[in-house]
Amino acid sequence: MIPEPAPTVRELLAFYLEAGVDCALAEEPIDRLAEIVTPPPSPRAAPQAEAPRPVAAPAVMRGEAAPAPEVAIASAREAARTAPTLEALRELMQNFEGCALKHTATRLVFADGNPQARIMFVGEAPGRDEDIEGLPFVGRSGKLLDLMIGAIGLNRTTAYIANVIPWRPPGNRTPTPQETQICLPFIQRQIEVVNPDVLVTLGNPSTQTLLGTREGIMRTRGRWFDYDTGQRLIRALPTFHPAYLLRSPAYKRLAWQDLRSIAKALAGA
Repeated sequence: MIPEPAPTVRELLAFYLEAGVDCALAEEPIDRLAEIVTPPPSPRAAPQAEAPRPVAAPAVMRGEAAPAPEVAIASAREAARTAPTLEALRELMQNFEGCALKHTATRLVFADGNPQARIMFVGEAPGRDEDIEGLPFVGRSGKLLDLMIGAIGLNRTTAYIANVIPWRPPGNRTPTPQETQICLPFIQRQIEVVNPDVLVTLGNPSTQTLLGTREGIMRTRGRWFDYDTGQRLIRALPTFHPAYLLRSPAYKRLAWQDLRSIAKALAGA
């Protein structure tokens, strides 16, 4: 067998960025496996009292400690309910302290696009690029999403794009159920205010969270659902997340079928 060539520095850096390693904790590497050899005490030396060991300071995150999940969920529901506009909702979310993800993220990723659009796309959570720019879907997944919606005559001036989770989970990990439930009232209120004719859920997490289904994306994609805002029913269609299509390009054919259904629904609305 021919051994694979060693990765270049650029390839290693790209791998680390994809894995969520985007900051250095110290300027110099620390070998924590090296043994610390303590010289034996001199037999003639007088015994000394053992110096008190320093107590490690607890890790401090930005902002105050997050409240209990049930308290945070109730607080998010009340705050979201009182937001009359998207601007007011954004400000409430900026000041909300109930989700621990806020304290590890760089910034709030609220939304992008046209609030007056007839179609709204909702993904799961922002990644590294989104965390840096403060806009959803601006990395590789975002470029593919732009191509997908462009294929049916849409762009970011004719669509509205958001995520269920507005703060990047550390290392792009999967949000916990508690984190999702805390953030859910905000995206629900966002959908109510935008009030689109068509709602597109991108991927399994946003589909299950918003449409209340336990089925996987393979069963739900391409099927129309009713999303109830409490004031009207919005037609909702799940489809694959662009990140999944980057990993599994064979499913782009099915995604194209979903996009055609979306275009037909917009034309008939």
